Amino acid sequence: MKSFLYHLQINVSDASRSLPFYKDLFKFLGYKVIEQGDDYLGVGNGLTDFWIMETKKKYSKTNFHRKNTGINHLAFGVPDKKSVDTFYTNFLIKRGLTTLYNTPKAFPEYHKHYYSVFFEDPDRIKLEVVYRPGFKILMS
Repeated sequence: MKSFLYHLQINVSDASRSLPFYKDLFKFLGYKVIEQGDDYLGVGNGLTDFWIMETKKKYSKTNFHRKNTGINHLAFGVPDKKSVDTFYTNFLIKRGLTTLYNTPKAFPEYHKHYYSVFFEDPDRIKLEVVYRPGFKILMS
């Protein structure tokens, strides 16, 4: 059986801070808004949907940390190295966002031609935009 990631939900601490960030991010990466409200945003690209929702107050006592059990980071694949650099220049720099690990740069320890930029959302969830040759990117 083959499968694919249908959707992923990310809970955020402050919708007013995080939803604009994610709306801009997903728009830049080619996702379309499916549905949105004051405390949630749904986007999709025809293959995978993301739902960004404000954490219910009774569950917001602890903050996210990527070293805890659970998701470490989300990586978005792009078709070439130039797309990583374009994202860095036209999304991250324009918004004054800093990167992690002195990226963008190559990571030959991951794969011979692996090239990416790492950054964080407003809750410090680690995100990555990556080019790795050999993966076909589905574009519709």
